[in-house]
Amino acid sequence: MKPIQVGLLGIGTVGSGVFQVLQRNQEEIRRRAGRGIEVTAVSRRNVDAARAIVGAAARVVADPRAVIADPAIDIVVELIGGYDTARALVLEAIAAGKHVVTANKALLAVHGTEIFAAARERGVMVAFEAAVAGGIPIIKALREGLTANRIEQVAGIINGTTNFILSEMRAKGLDFDVVLKEAQRLGYAEADPTFDIEGVDAAHKATIMSAIAFGIPVQFDKAHVEGISKLNAVDIRYAEQLGYRIKLLGITKRRNGGIELRVHPTLVPATRLIANVEGAMNAVVVQGDAVGSTLYYGKGAGAEPTASAVIADLVDITRLHTADPDHRVPHLAFQPGALHDTRILPMAEVVTSFYLRLRVADRAGVLARITGILAESDISIDAVLQRESAEGEAQTDLIILTHDTLEGRMDAALAQMQALPTVLAPIVKIRKEELK
Repeated sequence: MKPIQVGLLGIGTVGSGVFQVLQRNQEEIRRRAGRGIEVTAVSRRNVDAARAIVGAAARVVADPRAVIADPAIDIVVELIGGYDTARALVLEAIAAGKHVVTANKALLAVHGTEIFAAARERGVMVAFEAAVAGGIPIIKALREGLTANRIEQVAGIINGTTNFILSEMRAKGLDFDVVLKEAQRLGYAEADPTFDIEGVDAAHKATIMSAIAFGIPVQFDKAHVEGISKLNAVDIRYAEQLGYRIKLLGITKRRNGGIELRVHPTLVPATRLIANVEGAMNAVVVQGDAVGSTLYYGKGAGAEPTASAVIADLVDITRLHTADPDHRVPHLAFQPGALHDTRILPMAEVVTSFYLRLRVADRAGVLARITGILAESDISIDAVLQRESAEGEAQTDLIILTHDTLEGRMDAALAQMQALPTVLAPIVKIRKEELK
């Protein structure tokens, strides 16, 4: 049978990985897919750099639209990244009747609804396993492997840069700025790391997972996003003393009245497997009613781990290339007419527990007044840690762990505590998840 012909839009780190893994494992892939899969056209502005990678195995052009216009190309792989140009090219490929594979989480989190609707209308597939957690097959697990389950929650370490930084801060007791510079030197962080350290990258991925887990449209604009740039080494140390580790988690939960969709630093019990995921690795915990908790762990970035996910999508499309479009796996797991526009809950309605650190005057009655405010707000305390003040100092750190409460209720209580003359600095608030 004639091989499926693939066009790569972009052949940088991931694109070169896709080409090399396809070349190396072509026989194994053919046995799985039922026919060969060949990269026959590549676009890159630097044509010479692209030719150095693919040699004579594929046609190289500078204009990606030349790849899309090639009638011999069956599948277009978009590896350019970003929003606007990628959106235009993907929609053009769909309009031309090409199947699309993309690793572009930002594109799908913002424009996914439009792209999936266009693909359904044209009868083509858009596959995106590589868009979330690199080589970990979390999209396939949510969309197919766990299809019997009513999924209750998904929580994941889905950004390797921030996990590396937090791991180093914990292991070495260093501040954020110091570790960020080291991460940039080692290549774990970009020269401009904003999307990673401010949680945007993780929120793109959490948005996609939420849509698949709960059968809702992708709606990145409703996600709550916080990064790690304001975290202090002292809070990581205190959390450790209390039996917790701090991770940047993407969390989405089913609740009465809506769906939680949030990314932020989170205290996780040190006994949980996900709390022990270190360095640049990724991990996702999914809770289903039938299967219970499942954990997915692996490399979330890199040329060949991401290429592994891209090629898995190529194999899936090759298998279903001639199938009736109405009998393929839906893009977001649920049939298009069965998606629900379920409300995304504002943070004031989110239920979680909290770590609080207060810098307070070291005098009698301070702890009683603070715990009194929490009691009046119907917020239950789980643990209290009061540090001994250094000799000659008249102030100390007070650390409080709470039980679950509404975030809006906690914020109101914090406003009262912050107004006390004995609270000497802005209160640190970090959410806590038991992930039982």
